[in-house]
Amino acid sequence: MAFEGLSDRLQDIFKKLKGKGKIGEEDVKVAMREVRLALLEADVNYKVVKDFTGRVRERAVGQEVLQSLTPGQHIIKIVHDEMTNLMGGSESKLNLSSRTPVVFMAVGLQGAGKTTTVAKLGKKLIKQGRRPLMVACDVYRPAAVKQLQVLGEQTSIPVFSMGQGNPVDIARASIEHAKSTNRDIIILDTAGRLHVNEELMDELKNIKLVANPDEILLVVDAMTGQDAVNVAESFNDQLGLTGVVLTKLDGDTRGGAALSVKAVTGCPIKFVGMGEKLDSLETFYPDRMASRILGMGDVLSLVEKAQANFDQEKAKEMQRKIRQQEFTLEDFLDQMQQVKSMGPLEDLLGMIPGMGNKLKGLQGEFDEKEVLHIEAIIKSMTPAERRDPVIINGSRKKRIARGSGARVQDVNRLLKQFEDSKKLMKQFADMSGGKKGKRGSMPPVKFPF
Repeated sequence: MAFEGLSDRLQDIFKKLKGKGKIGEEDVKVAMREVRLALLEADVNYKVVKDFTGRVRERAVGQEVLQSLTPGQHIIKIVHDEMTNLMGGSESKLNLSSRTPVVFMAVGLQGAGKTTTVAKLGKKLIKQGRRPLMVACDVYRPAAVKQLQVLGEQTSIPVFSMGQGNPVDIARASIEHAKSTNRDIIILDTAGRLHVNEELMDELKNIKLVANPDEILLVVDAMTGQDAVNVAESFNDQLGLTGVVLTKLDGDTRGGAALSVKAVTGCPIKFVGMGEKLDSLETFYPDRMASRILGMGDVLSLVEKAQANFDQEKAKEMQRKIRQQEFTLEDFLDQMQQVKSMGPLEDLLGMIPGMGNKLKGLQGEFDEKEVLHIEAIIKSMTPAERRDPVIINGSRKKRIARGSGARVQDVNRLLKQFEDSKKLMKQFADMSGGKKGKRGSMPPVKFPF
């Protein structure tokens, strides 16, 4: 999970501060020394770390903080504010100029995930009502053009290519093609190259001259840590970048690149890749990322994910079924699949304030393999059994268990927990509908796996 190591360290540091009734300058000094070590271990640029901790220390030893009734909370707020500023302050939006077509140019090293990122960006733009065209300017890497065409089929985005032609000519011709086919955005997928390769860097400069891109986006692998910042600095010097896309952030537990790249290069991070799926490119919000790192959760992103993945009409129908006790195992399976489409369960729970540190003790309870087992059991049932589990007798349970590779005990447990969940959801539905529930204790919330 992104920033896991850094997040754990910082939360432990600030937990000590929050436990103190009164904080002095020496406490702040000790805490900042630990923060500095945590950031350096996360592969954050040394100069960035020095400036960051210096600014935090200067604000943290002010009279307002030291004389506060909750000085620990004050210091955490200061760290959050400074970390947000460090990563850019606010969302940096794409430059969607009034001209048609708008041109985006994706550049970067080989192996950073540039071609896949081009397709992810195209899919994101389609959701915004745009009509993108992907352009195959990588004529050097074997099968690069084919890869883009396959991604084009998966995302329903057309791809313009001229085989192994000159990348500069391809870029020039793609603009006329976009105009003739009513495409309002062009995304140029250029060849991955080393920033020290002068010949290939000159080619990028020539593509920039003929295409006049509105955005030059550097795609970098977040797992390369501090090297990603060095690459960004070099590309920026030669091309004048407008933004950075960090890929594989879900697999990087350090996060040095995300915390350093804006401060070192001045280029904002515009998107982050949080998975392999083509819809896993997320807009980068510095304040939300700072909240995640400090264990404050990210409720806004969680709500946006839910809105994007849950059908409003389906949600209303589901609420009606719960109230009228018509909720079936088919509905249960549908709900579970919608939650899965939002991303890894561990990441979703990490967006809930206060859940960060608790996840370690709950990993056994939130094993995603168990979700797959439940899916297998439900899919092994007949439609009639899913609609009315009461008819599932002993022989049916044995058949379901054989068909799903589970045990009869697993089927029994699922059916019992499904019934418990139905009762619990009915209580919540009654409360939200204005009905008074029975007095007494609320039954414990249990996940059905």
